[in-house]
Amino acid sequence: MNLKFIKLGIVALLIGIISDAQAQSADGKGVVIDKIIAKVDDYIVLKSELDRAYLEFLSRGELSQGNAKCQILENLVINKMMVAKAEIDSIYVLDVEVESNLNRRMSYFIQQIGSEERMEEIYNKSIEEFKEDLFDQIKEQMIVQKMQGTIGEDVEVTPAEVKKFFGKIPADSLPYFSTEVTIGQIVKIPDVNENRKAEIKKQMYEYKKRIEDGEDFGQLARKYSMDPGSASAGGELGFFKRGELAPEYEAAALSMKPGEISKPVESQFGFHLIQLIERRGNTYNSRHILTIPKSTEGDVQDAKDFLDSLRSAVIDDSLRFEVLAKEHSDDQQTSGNGGFFSDATGAMKVSVEEIDPTLFFTIDTMAVGSITRPMEFRMADGTDAVRIIMYKEKTAPHQANLLQDYQKIRAATVASKRNQIMSKWFKEAQGEVYINIDPEFESCRILVN
Repeated sequence: MNLKFIKLGIVALLIGIISDAQAQSADGKGVVIDKIIAKVDDYIVLKSELDRAYLEFLSRGELSQGNAKCQILENLVINKMMVAKAEIDSIYVLDVEVESNLNRRMSYFIQQIGSEERMEEIYNKSIEEFKEDLFDQIKEQMIVQKMQGTIGEDVEVTPAEVKKFFGKIPADSLPYFSTEVTIGQIVKIPDVNENRKAEIKKQMYEYKKRIEDGEDFGQLARKYSMDPGSASAGGELGFFKRGELAPEYEAAALSMKPGEISKPVESQFGFHLIQLIERRGNTYNSRHILTIPKSTEGDVQDAKDFLDSLRSAVIDDSLRFEVLAKEHSDDQQTSGNGGFFSDATGAMKVSVEEIDPTLFFTIDTMAVGSITRPMEFRMADGTDAVRIIMYKEKTAPHQANLLQDYQKIRAATVASKRNQIMSKWFKEAQGEVYINIDPEFESCRILVN
């Protein structure tokens, strides 16, 4: 695993902590060098906040048109405007929602690095300290996202509007698209054989008995749970709303009283021993011990045989690939599209420059219209699986046009319309909130445009 890459992946979370600490003391004697550089009602932007965002900007290697710091400051002020306006409009994000968001983020980053201990060793900070430092920042992000959703929600465009938008783009300004491909996959995560499942359930019943006999649930979770995001916290997940966790897990957790322990529960992630800690309205906090079963060679072969039968059905024209993907694929990101990958606009044509290298080298040896034999691979979350890949179409490099790129042009039309709505909102919002910018940044002309 490339640790440098992982570090860049979480720099947005970590730079803030470092720069905040530096802002508190210039020489180790507690001399505060931070200051307020913008104020929107009761919400402030600190110089350290701008410096932090600028460092994050540089870490991504992005290019800027004009003064990058001014652009970043304007974005920070806009965010504070949205938070202030959200308060006026009674739009809130509950703390339990923020906790759930933080838990998911930390679980992901811990999984990428390998373990909580490794993450704490690298950054010399406990997971709880990370969460405490990031809580307000994440809450603001969530409020901003909620406001953006309410401002630009339900934006629709007609084909005539798309055509009109495209017609206004000068010919010499039309984007040029590189080679694009339409590729799909049907993924099968090998089913674990029943004997192994029975062994795991027996082991979990033993954990349950040990807890009921007086051992601490948290200690057993730390020792035995295979969930990297919660094991070191004694298996505790934090508060989640209905629909946010695996259905089987949620059903078991919500069927118990606080303190009760479930029977072994199977979900797509493995087997859970669950204890409900607390319920607050529509949210609940729980902890678990997770065992992830390892599939055998026989399990993998069964998955390959199953996918091979689907492949034969497609080749024989008895069933469509898209239908089989929706019914049988275990990859949630592509199954809804009939197994096909999509770009940021939702178009099922993906630039060869953006697809995963492993996938690229696979289709590079394929003929358009062909389907691979079942192949073993590792999913993004680290799960071992098997898949077949269909190479449906290849589009040569070309200049944007309505016939080949309608979905992309439609997405740009929607974005333009949403921007117009946002611009109108900002003009109205500026009249409802107090905004003050430090004279040092007067030349930035914040919100003038």
